[in-house]
Amino acid sequence: MAGYAWISLITDYGLSDGFVASCHGVIARLAPEARIIDVTHAVAPGDIPRAASVLAQTVPHLPPAVHVAVAGPGDRRPIGLLTPGGVLLGPDNGLLPWAADALGGIRTAVALTRTDWFQPSASGTLPGRDVFSPVAARIATGAALTDAGPEIPATGLVRLPDPVVASGDGWLEAEVTMIDRFGNVQLAAPGTVIGDLTGTLMVGGVHAVRGATISDAPRGGLVVYIDSADRVAIAVHGGRAAVVLSVVPGDLLRVARG
Repeated sequence: MAGYAWISLITDYGLSDGFVASCHGVIARLAPEARIIDVTHAVAPGDIPRAASVLAQTVPHLPPAVHVAVAGPGDRRPIGLLTPGGVLLGPDNGLLPWAADALGGIRTAVALTRTDWFQPSASGTLPGRDVFSPVAARIATGAALTDAGPEIPATGLVRLPDPVVASGDGWLEAEVTMIDRFGNVQLAAPGTVIGDLTGTLMVGGVHAVRGATISDAPRGGLVVYIDSADRVAIAVHGGRAAVVLSVVPGDLLRVARG
């Protein structure tokens, strides 16, 4: 089998320890020709929805690859998902299905049980290094995902709840999915939902304008726009929308004609 030339990594490990480097090292030992893309390792510890959102919004822009994703407790069942756009490896805690949908849907799901593919003397506390990295390396070099363990029904996988999105004549209410490092607020609503919301708007009781870019708002003003992931987002020109609106992921925001 041809395997994959690329392996991507997304974790909540951070960069202050050697955890990410050890994942790189395991892959380099077993698949020295594979190239690694670090999506991010700055996911807050245990923030599975954030990791799932970032992964799902990123993988469509990556080359076909083995995608390793780790966030949350390390004692969840390790699984692998085969999709038309690549292989996803991670815990069965809801982290992978959104990304699988973004890559064309799940063709095959397996439980990763083949312990001879794991690191010798696996610790049980660092599955990114001891389970997912060595399995990713073997699949990248041509092994079949189905050789990593028995097939399992995709319908039985843990899925995160779908974020809340509701809309009507002149209004939209949606869940905050992410807040980026600039303080911009991304909603779960796709960009198509705000097609008729133009001009002056109200967002969470604060005046805003509809624009194509952040600079379409006056300095210090709110702008509602469609972001690079084709989601409805809110920003402040020269400020942080999350602070102005006092929201965190999981909150609901209402956008309506002013």
